[in-house]
Amino acid sequence: MRKILIINGHQPYPFAKGTLNDTLAERARSWLADQGHEVRVSRIAEGYDVEEAIADHQWADVVIMQFPINWMMVPWSFKKYMDEVYTAGMDGRFCEGDGRTAEKPKENYGLGGTLTGTQYMLSVTLNAPAEAFNDPDEPFFAGKSLDDLVAPVHLNARFFDMSTLPTFGAYDVMKNPDIDSDLARFDAHLERVFG
Repeated sequence: MRKILIINGHQPYPFAKGTLNDTLAERARSWLADQGHEVRVSRIAEGYDVEEAIADHQWADVVIMQFPINWMMVPWSFKKYMDEVYTAGMDGRFCEGDGRTAEKPKENYGLGGTLTGTQYMLSVTLNAPAEAFNDPDEPFFAGKSLDDLVAPVHLNARFFDMSTLPTFGAYDVMKNPDIDSDLARFDAHLERVFG
């Protein structure tokens, strides 16, 4: 049995209420709980307490970050959460500074994390089609992957010495959605990662 924190980072907008992100977060919560895992869920849009959020991260064996891609990054409210929670956790609860020392100021940047042993998984929704990624002939991403797009989120987790689990993506969710397929793929992803 693992302790799993699910962070739902969706920011509601008039054109995107967050139904799919809510559905994926709830689907993960329900499936993981049915497998015997202890699960906590934080929905950022409903507010959060910084100290409770830090304690939840310290409690968790796994952190699942569920969010839509907004302008090639996390929504502003999730970024605010990161700025507040992660910065407060730099007092030793998430990391001991940035890993460098006065004796070696140019070495080991980003290696001061204290969440060693904690894993994380990104689950994202986005309007871009899957075909826009991993193809050097597609001009916008030019061969980059979904994980390349969310590299800053991966680096934040790595800064705290968390280790990655495979990323899930629900693609083309606004212009050409196939939600039933996304949900089936998500179920299979959970089974592969946690089954």
